[in-house]
Amino acid sequence: MERIVGWFIIAATALMILALGYYLYRTAEQRGWFEVKAVYRTYADTGQGLKVGDAVRLMGFPIGHITEIAAMPPRGKGSDHNVMITFVVVGTNYNYIWTGNSRAKFVSSGLIGKELDITKGTIGYNTYINYPVQEMALADIKISPHLPKLRLGQEVSTGTNLESKAWVALSNNVEKLAGLGLSKVWTIDTTSRNKNITAVWKEEENHYEPFVGTNSYILSPDESPGLMDRAEGIVAQIEAALPNFLALTNQIAATLSNSVQLTSNLNAVAAGIRPAVSNAAAITANLRDPHGSLGEWLIPTNLNLQLAATLLNANGTLTNVNLAITNVNTNLAAMFQEVGSSLDNLADLTSNLNHQVQVNSNMLSEVSQIIVNSDNFIQGLKRHWLLRSAFKPAKTNAPPAPRK
Repeated sequence: MERIVGWFIIAATALMILALGYYLYRTAEQRGWFEVKAVYRTYADTGQGLKVGDAVRLMGFPIGHITEIAAMPPRGKGSDHNVMITFVVVGTNYNYIWTGNSRAKFVSSGLIGKELDITKGTIGYNTYINYPVQEMALADIKISPHLPKLRLGQEVSTGTNLESKAWVALSNNVEKLAGLGLSKVWTIDTTSRNKNITAVWKEEENHYEPFVGTNSYILSPDESPGLMDRAEGIVAQIEAALPNFLALTNQIAATLSNSVQLTSNLNAVAAGIRPAVSNAAAITANLRDPHGSLGEWLIPTNLNLQLAATLLNANGTLTNVNLAITNVNTNLAAMFQEVGSSLDNLADLTSNLNHQVQVNSNMLSEVSQIIVNSDNFIQGLKRHWLLRSAFKPAKTNAPPAPRK
């Protein structure tokens, strides 16, 4: 019995230990204890509204938490910032944080609280990577078996000109780098990827360096003032503007007083010009009256009657002219119609003649023969003794004899 009880206690203890271990494992897994952690640092003017353990958000969801909030050394001892904030990004969320435009933003939350939000990067390079990084000589790079997979792990500049960006393939740029006078460069081996972080971008020197756990990436802050700070600023602006506002109120009161005085003066002026207005009204009434209007003044009654008679006569003359023109148009139309009829008859006559000529092809020759015979007949009558006297030539005056 004692042996059975002992085994039972041992089994229960083992089960308890296993359950505790599973609980610890699940808790660690939920809290990201087994996840990759990328360490970042940023700066703020004040730590008010922030505390260790607060969530760090990216695109609206939590990606990590704040691990440390510490005051910076006094100014003049190598620091231009007030507060340093350290936070970790859990998992692979660090792939969204790039060197180009990712920023640490302190967004107001509640009345006096703040929240740390990270801006998603779109330009630049990943702040952390999980590829092996090392510095290699160009001669070793040329003979490396991993040359097709090697990438440049730094930016290359000459003066202010950027000659080459990071992540370009070294297989096509070794000679170019050698021509720039470089003997060694930082390389990224993309042959294999590690689960843990292997390198971090070093902003001061523009290259990746191996991650050793103590180096971290510093995100530029983008801090907006808290609600209380903004309220204090508004109150300060109101206090500064209040004297001017009171002065403006006094000026408005003086202006109103002057307006009252000006109104009284206008009343006096209006009373003075009232007779002139009455006279102007009388004149306009006369102008509206037909018997005293401006037209009657300029054109007397007798001249108006003469003009009316003249216009009436001119109107009658124009009417007669219009009737005469109408009659002429009618006669011309009739004449052109008759001429058209005559031309039609002439066309019919010439058409009939043409038809007769075309039908009787010998008509022209017969007519010609008749004319020849008629001429011979007339010539014979001229030569006949009986009719010769009928064809005597006409007598004319003889030309004068020439002078000797």
